[in-house]
Amino acid sequence: MKKLKTYFNWSTGKDAALAYYHLQKDDRYQVDQFVTSVNAHHDRISMHGLRRELLVKQVQEIGLPVTTIELPEEPTMEEYNEQMERAVTKLQSAGYAHCGFGDIFLEDLRFYREEQLKKYDIKCLFPLWKRDTKELLEEFLDLGFKAIVICIKSELLDTSFIGREIDKNFIKDLPANVDPCGENGEFHTFCHDGPIFNNPVKFTIGEKVYREYKNPVKDTKAKEPDAMGFWFCDLIPVDE
Repeated sequence: MKKLKTYFNWSTGKDAALAYYHLQKDDRYQVDQFVTSVNAHHDRISMHGLRRELLVKQVQEIGLPVTTIELPEEPTMEEYNEQMERAVTKLQSAGYAHCGFGDIFLEDLRFYREEQLKKYDIKCLFPLWKRDTKELLEEFLDLGFKAIVICIKSELLDTSFIGREIDKNFIKDLPANVDPCGENGEFHTFCHDGPIFNNPVKFTIGEKVYREYKNPVKDTKAKEPDAMGFWFCDLIPVDE
């Protein structure tokens, strides 16, 4: 049976790595392309500020090409959708009818993705969907994957977590109100080694900085803050 041509929405983090790992083992699909959103102004991954150079090194060690969605410094939803439409149209023209995601339990996000891609007749695949997040993180480690925390939400995690490697002690130390996989945006990671890599991605830890951003979903009745605070850990590529 001919495998179905599939691309994967690649965040560079642990959930994406584990989801891709499972999807590539599924004989029904041929995953041969990553898609990643990049802030072109800062030359960093949009979600968590990872340098583009490390994305390039990462996908090279995995062995897949990456299509980047080039976004402005502060993109509006309209600008994001416009750039995404351009990229997806090209992928559709190239024969892609399936795409993978690392989402685990956020129903509204899954609905949004499926609705956006429905008009292109592209089916969304969620290899980790509804699995226990603590078990997923333990499986990630047991398989030999390695990841480092590069972004945390300051109201939920203290600075001891930023720049920390994911391990069994990390799971034990997480506060009870933080999902083990950070599925609610509590933290983001960079996956740098594991069974999908030919070689580990080498880096050194750079500056750790605090940033505040306008709260996009402020609920005045719930008295939510005007801004949200995040700590970022800069990773610096190490050349061979």
